Amino acid sequence: MLDTPVKDALIIATTLTGLLCGASLDQSIKQLPARHVIGVKAFSAYAKAADLKNGVIWYAILGLGAALACIVTAIMVWVQHSEQSCALPLYLAAACAISHTICTTHAAPTYHSQKKLTDEHELARLFNKFEKIQTLRSSFIVLNMLCYVWALYILL
Repeated sequence: MLDTPVKDALIIATTLTGLLCGASLDQSIKQLPARHVIGVKAFSAYAKAADLKNGVIWYAILGLGAALACIVTAIMVWVQHSEQSCALPLYLAAACAISHTICTTHAAPTYHSQKKLTDEHELARLFNKFEKIQTLRSSFIVLNMLCYVWALYILL
């Protein structure tokens, strides 16, 4: 059985990862494709007003918070020398969180570089590049969340 601090860490990590997963899928499935309908200049104006304003703090807190919570939870399980069958999904979740964070180190500067661009072709190129990174990043976040679902299924 997991100790109460580990259970608390698991709940926090699952919650933050779930929120991050929803936000990431929203961006990948709904927001990014909208640029093909409204045009890259209009999409860039939206992104500058939303993602690159209030969104910066929101995504930073959510992304870093989720990753940190995932890593802390895995470390707590490891330190506890847990023989729990939920240890493996929690270790995999931490690996996915690290992978997501590495992707973010490429995605964030790419997305922020639109501030300097006004040319439609340059913006299209930038958003296409960002979409590739975002797709990989979202994949790691979804896998991370699935690892938590797996761990919770084992514990229930």
